Amino acid sequence: MQNRKAFHDYFIEETYEAGIELVGTEVKSVRQGKVNLKDSFARVENNEVILYNMHISPYEKGNIFNKDPLRPRKLLLHRHEINKLSGYVSRKGYTLIPTKVYLKRGLVKVELAVAKGKKLFDKREDIPRRDAKRELEKQFKEKQLGISRGGVLVSTGAVEVKVASRVLHQLVKKVEKNKRRQRTRLRCLIKGGRPA
Repeated sequence: MQNRKAFHDYFIEETYEAGIELVGTEVKSVRQGKVNLKDSFARVENNEVILYNMHISPYEKGNIFNKDPLRPRKLLLHRHEINKLSGYVSRKGYTLIPTKVYLKRGLVKVELAVAKGKKLFDKREDIPRRDAKRELEKQFKEKQLGISRGGVLVSTGAVEVKVASRVLHQLVKKVEKNKRRQRTRLRCLIKGGRPA
């Protein structure tokens, strides 16, 4: 489970892997993926890192063992990591944000990021950069498939990206060809023959 909003609203400086103190029903809910990190954050209090506003839905069969979904939860870190985090947070503009919750060898882990808030103009600058990156990845994928022939040069800001003109047509042909093969195999199997 990822906190995508964190990457949109903050500059991520550094990340740490932390354990988290949970009860059994909460662990079962995490395994089912019923976690929301949207507005969660962490604070260093009394040499402990506490995670706030992480919503873990109550386990369906938990009955009386279910806890408050938004209760504060203690994060498990080494002393030197806690000291380092408190040093970061004491600086103006820095905060602790959970970016990911995952299972590692059966244990629930939280990826905690030291983050600095983005201003509105920073978010606007990211949009063309993200679009250009997406186009470059698309072009790279097309080259790997071996279908990037011809095309037009399109300018998006500082980055020029080659967009193939026949790519879509060739992909559709490949998909149709695969569908035809699957249909003939199914017909042969139904008739009792060998698939071609």
